[in-house]
Amino acid sequence: MKFGVVVFPGSNCDEDMVYVLKNIMGQETVKLWHKNTELEGCTHIILPGGFSYGDYLRSGAIARFSPIMGKVIEHANNGGFVFGVCNGFQILCESGLLPGALLHNNTRKFICKNVFIKAENNNTLITARVPKNKALKIPIAHGEGKYFADEATLKNLNSNGQILFRYCDENGKITDEANPNGATENIAGICNASKNVFGMMPHPERASDKELGNEDGKFLFESLLEKVLA
Repeated sequence: MKFGVVVFPGSNCDEDMVYVLKNIMGQETVKLWHKNTELEGCTHIILPGGFSYGDYLRSGAIARFSPIMGKVIEHANNGGFVFGVCNGFQILCESGLLPGALLHNNTRKFICKNVFIKAENNNTLITARVPKNKALKIPIAHGEGKYFADEATLKNLNSNGQILFRYCDENGKITDEANPNGATENIAGICNASKNVFGMMPHPERASDKELGNEDGKFLFESLLEKVLA
């Protein structure tokens, strides 16, 4: 197993992700520059947060056409693991690897704070070890984080178990007040129908180190390693 963290011009969470994977989880991890045309033998691809290409046009709209994305899409279509966080989630939606879109927050303002999310589905690679009904405290930092999909897509996401997380309050209740950006159905993260491509707006890599006083995000990385190494 080898993790590759893709770095685009404007990525700013790549070091955080590499640190968690390499130093905390003890996994072989390399950075993959966006102009690469090979994945360098990486089995698990991560698209980190940040502001790829300055978020011009739409967040992720330009990064979707970076040279490496051809290989990322091929990897995903062949059943390979791909995980996008924040801007990475936006890129996955722009590239068609995940359904729906990320729109401007209802407030039209950038939001940076801790929120709570609850796992909707504990039968995926990144949610298997997340305690059921536990509200995870995970930071968000985005201006375009409002998940949107049409009714048909939402129906499929719900019926196929593709919704990973929903925004909730500290007690695990899914309410309008707990929704920080106006996301449809409080959706904070989803996966594809094959359950090998994952995307979420909150940053688990920013909540995986005891030195930060919060390790709720570590459940996701532990879930992945447990499933893969089992």
